[in-house]
Amino acid sequence: MSDPANSLKPARPEFRNIDFASLRSLRWPLASLASGMHRVSGAFLFLMMPFLIWMFDTSISSEISYARLTATFNQGMWGAPGFLWKLLALGIIWACLHHLLAGLRHLWMDTHHAHVTKEFGRRSAAAVLIATLGLTLVLGAKLFGLY
Repeated sequence: MSDPANSLKPARPEFRNIDFASLRSLRWPLASLASGMHRVSGAFLFLMMPFLIWMFDTSISSEISYARLTATFNQGMWGAPGFLWKLLALGIIWACLHHLLAGLRHLWMDTHHAHVTKEFGRRSAAAVLIATLGLTLVLGAKLFGLY
């Protein structure tokens, strides 16, 4: 038997999760791009934690271990050339810078929410993205020995 009370109710809208294929068709304003990259950089830093701990430990343990660390970036290690290890370190540099600057942006918006507008969100996101890219380029040039 059907319930007459349920037959009078309007149909509820159906919401579905977004799949990865549809992400390309979505609009990505600067604020959502900066926020999404903040999450990606945090996940990347979490996954790179063992490598970060190894680099820190190797750099301060002794002069010999420090020489081994610098050799990793110059000659390579475990069959991977030094260039790839430098690229990994550059990715970690980007992730640290972006996560820090985007986190400060989020803290500012959380504490000054009365003054946050859509325009401020767009400008602050652009500032974070430009500052992160600029600082990553400067530190990457130093990492790769350009100055």
